[in-house]
Amino acid sequence: MKEQKIAVIGCGVWGRNIVRNFYNLGVLKIVCDIDEENLKKVTEQYPGVEVTRDYNDIISNPEITAVAVVTPSHTHYKMVHAMLDAGKNVYVEKPISTVAQEAKDLTEVADSKGLVLMVGHLLLYHPAVNRLKMLIEEGALGDIVYAQSDRLNVNFFKNDRSVMWDLAPHDVSMMSYVTGKDPVRVISAVGCSSEQNDIMDITHLTIEFEGGMVGQISDSWITPRKHVQLLVRGTKATAILDDTVQDDKLVIYDNFKKDTLQNVTLDYLEIEPLKLECQHFISCCETGKKARSGGDNGFMVTTILEQAEKLMLGDRRKNLDEVNFALSRLKKQ
Repeated sequence: MKEQKIAVIGCGVWGRNIVRNFYNLGVLKIVCDIDEENLKKVTEQYPGVEVTRDYNDIISNPEITAVAVVTPSHTHYKMVHAMLDAGKNVYVEKPISTVAQEAKDLTEVADSKGLVLMVGHLLLYHPAVNRLKMLIEEGALGDIVYAQSDRLNVNFFKNDRSVMWDLAPHDVSMMSYVTGKDPVRVISAVGCSSEQNDIMDITHLTIEFEGGMVGQISDSWITPRKHVQLLVRGTKATAILDDTVQDDKLVIYDNFKKDTLQNVTLDYLEIEPLKLECQHFISCCETGKKARSGGDNGFMVTTILEQAEKLMLGDRRKNLDEVNFALSRLKKQ
């Protein structure tokens, strides 16, 4: 089994967590970022890890077996394609792309080369989410008819096309994963911008899933009090997973009896979901198995969100295609 040596491209706010986990797992070789301050922190915190500002140093390094791309979403296609072309397995932060055809292309390239392509749909590796999936598969809720995911928080940077592209990949991928139903179409999609531009910081989606299940997703960048909750309703019972609380994260209610709350004992080790995700990527690289959140999963999510954005913005959508969101936000600060 070949020893894995992984590079991370991008060590900003979220990338630092990826760097930390791969370092602690003993596979981090090199970190790439355009910001010298970010690289200085890596050098100080992680002895022996190489740093560079040029991602070509990763492409040309035969020791690097895999790459984690943790850069803004509008850079993903070019960066991931380059790494796959160089024969590297790739983990890419969500979304895989904001263009469905690009997501499909990347998946086909990875498949044709026999490489691992994994998307950072973190919640597919969350122990509580997997416990809920087990309950649904066991029939504890009955037939699933409705799901609702709310992901509301504050983001002062807003360095993406919209809150939908930043947060909804989690909601769509998780909803599909736990219910075992793929999304079919977007029924409605609305959003608004508190800054009165086309970068929506509040969005609401209604999606039809296989079997007629309806899913509703609300995401916000401007909610001061964090609210992260998934509700899944079946014909027998309703489950609520609240990821903002320490205890009783997952509870079940009987649909036909009052005051029948049942706390579900989550019999799993309290392991950071990101660590589990990183371990899964390493395992896939070692074995060649497809990732749980592989390219096909990323393509499915991007297809739905692309449909939603078209409904939301119409012809105004093209105004976002050439925007460098990271730079545009910095200029305002």
